[in-house]
Amino acid sequence: MSAETLEITGAAPAAGGTGRHGLTRYLVVRFLLIIPTVFILVSLVFFLMRATGDPVSAAFGDRLTPGQLQAKLHQAGYDRPLSVQYLDYLRSLAAGDFGHTVTDNQPVTHVLGVYGAATAELALNALVVALLAGVPLGVVAARYRDRAPDAVLRLFAVLTYATPVFFTGLLLKLVLAVRLGWLPASGRASTDVQLFLQDQSSTTGFYLLDALRSGDGTAVTDVLEHAVLPALTLGLLVAGVLLRLVRTNLIGTLSADYVDAARSRGVPSLRLVTRHAARPALIPVVTFLGLQVAGLLGGAVLTETTFEWKGLGYELAHYLTARDFPAVQGIVALFAVVVAVTNFLVDVVAALIDPRVRY
Repeated sequence: MSAETLEITGAAPAAGGTGRHGLTRYLVVRFLLIIPTVFILVSLVFFLMRATGDPVSAAFGDRLTPGQLQAKLHQAGYDRPLSVQYLDYLRSLAAGDFGHTVTDNQPVTHVLGVYGAATAELALNALVVALLAGVPLGVVAARYRDRAPDAVLRLFAVLTYATPVFFTGLLLKLVLAVRLGWLPASGRASTDVQLFLQDQSSTTGFYLLDALRSGDGTAVTDVLEHAVLPALTLGLLVAGVLLRLVRTNLIGTLSADYVDAARSRGVPSLRLVTRHAARPALIPVVTFLGLQVAGLLGGAVLTETTFEWKGLGYELAHYLTARDFPAVQGIVALFAVVVAVTNFLVDVVAALIDPRVRY
């Protein structure tokens, strides 16, 4: 096939390993990279936690005699050589055994299951806020480039990204919950609604989903009201960066030849932005959102603590203070897997959208 034919049909030139085989090889390599990514992170956490001391001394040191403390250390295995502890930890992790928490003696898998849904719900709510705020405002900023709306929105983007998430949370809590009394200040739901949702025959841990399934409008409203402030706090952090990304990509797309051709045909300005330029400009947003999963999980720790949102971030702060090795390692390992898998899925989407990333 000649170069002219390739240009007319839009087909990609064949290269070694391109096409379907190139995509398969690319995805297999990206999937296999999950293993070293998770391994490196859990190993770093293991050694960093051990450098802070042992959790038995932190939890019981002032209540036990030296003999009793030594017996507990031996029972937990913290008196063994570090290399032995590390290899045992890797073996247990590979078998899906995360151990038991030191402070409250419950399976770490139970902690992950109970509180993981709360963190996932918060992250999804924040993602919705980021999309609803960042994408439309980015389009507006691009359309009014270098004019007053653009300047205001760029300032908004910088402020939302530069302001610490806990400060944003405290400010929203003070104004909207304490001063104005419009929204609840903390928690995932009112006590009676929590008890109602927990009494349902089957629960998912996602309060909004459980409330919708129950058909109780009061429960749905209560859950939504409690979700607003945490979702705003975490979502605005991502919305600022998303706004600037959409603005920059859209400005670049608006200067493309095919957009100039549409403009010369008399296509209205609004349609030019929404129909011709927006879709290509939003392709990089898919990659960006996937990469923001780590930021959302990191921000969830401070957001959940600020609003007493009982999720993995809230529990992680508690277990870090207590130096509870198994709990911290289990939560971080789960975060690492979620981030790595999400990045892999982003690579899949990017490869399907743009074949150039496969080569």
